[in-house]
Amino acid sequence: MRTMCRTVELSLLPRRLCLIVMCLVVSFLQACAVTKVIQEEIAPPYEVHPESRLERNRFPVVKGSDVIGRPAVIRLEKGDTLPDIARHFSLGINQLSKANPGVDIWVPKAGERIVLPLRFILPDAPRKGIVINLAAMRLFQYKKERTSLVVMTYPVGIGTAERPTPTGRMHVVRKVSRPVWYVPASIAEDHRKKGDPLPDAVLPGPLNPLGEYALYLSKSTYLIHGTNKPSSIGLDATNGCLRLYPEDIERLYENTPVKTTVCIVNQPYLVGQRNGIVYLEVHAPREAPDADELEKMYAKLKKIEKSYGCTFDRARIEKVLAEARGIPVPIFEIDQNRWVEPTIEVRHPEKLYGRPEIPEIITGAWYVWAADLDDKIEALRTAAIINHQGPQIPARVLSKGKGYRVVAGPFKDAFEAQDAARRLKFDLEIDGVLIEPAKGK
Repeated sequence: MRTMCRTVELSLLPRRLCLIVMCLVVSFLQACAVTKVIQEEIAPPYEVHPESRLERNRFPVVKGSDVIGRPAVIRLEKGDTLPDIARHFSLGINQLSKANPGVDIWVPKAGERIVLPLRFILPDAPRKGIVINLAAMRLFQYKKERTSLVVMTYPVGIGTAERPTPTGRMHVVRKVSRPVWYVPASIAEDHRKKGDPLPDAVLPGPLNPLGEYALYLSKSTYLIHGTNKPSSIGLDATNGCLRLYPEDIERLYENTPVKTTVCIVNQPYLVGQRNGIVYLEVHAPREAPDADELEKMYAKLKKIEKSYGCTFDRARIEKVLAEARGIPVPIFEIDQNRWVEPTIEVRHPEKLYGRPEIPEIITGAWYVWAADLDDKIEALRTAAIINHQGPQIPARVLSKGKGYRVVAGPFKDAFEAQDAARRLKFDLEIDGVLIEPAKGK
């Protein structure tokens, strides 16, 4: 029997990225009324370090500690987009945008310093196999190395509110390299209604939404897989499956044997300790606040209060809850000799991994005229959104009189150009116009 991945084509992905709601700027709170003030950790760094100093994915799990990683900052350069920064540092776009309110996702200012939120609280679940926290849109894979425990962590894209990713315990039943996507009837019907019919099956290749690797779960029709739309990582944009960046799913695939346990939880309220500091991490609930999860959080805080004989500042805890930054915030200093890893500034990479490249203009090629705009920033934003389609549709901004023209291409023939125009219409509701090669070229 064919197993069908319940995966959407993300026809609304770019608009979702444009509409991501920015949260308040990342800063760390002080807490507990009977303790000293904890200094903010996001302070101006004094040294710039190579990115090799910053770990993205692999961390030791220290006994008695629930917190891994450390935050960093980086200065943006001309042409950067937040999706490109997010992918290079193995972050989801939602997490990066929440950490940097007011920063334009598609056309950020060169020289602007942004936060890389690479500190995480481990989910409250057995530390074995794969654990996925839907609220954090993050996957954690635990591995024993001799007498030590390590965790690999990656951002994920999850199911929509209409077709959510299920929670619970399951396991990997099989692994497939270069999987075939058998199109579910519901997705086929959605595309048919919009005038974009799909075949019964999509073979491996750039048009396959499963990417290059897939882990099939014991809960029928659900997979952990790659993607041909990297900009969807960190969004609730699938039809229930879990998707990773192409480079992350390759590592997960190699390190995950069949029968590996998979525990999917939805924990928007996380409490953790490290180096004598208590942290609180809050993610905005996707639906109504979960009273049970909130009660568990308060129970953990009360237990800490009882153990150390202090009273938390309730107003500060409520503030963390209201702001829901999605990053670990230090709220209590247990040990006055605590050690807090300072934020570091990392040097901008020479090249951002996975950043879409735009081919040079080719005389005699086909193009698609996508838009004419008066504002340069809007034109650059439109071109960036088009350029981050999956598979990529290369786009650029050209001066046109007093305005700006967004042109997609080059394409080798009319068929490629027509297909790009079709995708622009279906994915972005852009009515592109084909530009034929000049006569005699």
